Amino acid sequence: MNEIVPHKVIENKIFMIRGQKIMLDSDLAILYGVKTNILNKAVTRNIDRFPGDFMFRLSKAESANLKFHFGTSSRGGFHSDY
Repeated sequence: MNEIVPHKVIENKIFMIRGQKIMLDSDLAILYGVKTNILNKAVTRNIDRFPGDFMFRLSKAESANLKFHFGTSSRGGFHSDY
């Protein structure tokens, strides 16, 4: 990926959950130009390279709240403005 992503695009993909700024794995995957499952496998295989608080799973309520605020695509995933 040779394009520079505008700061505003990235800022719009950062959410506050549990008092922490987070990005969804699906948004990170888009930024890196890979599929979400490939990104997650890479992190899992190299977990010792990441800080302990690098990732966590959203609760059903947190996930539902994000879906409510931002909508879902016809495939059931989060809608993206990229």
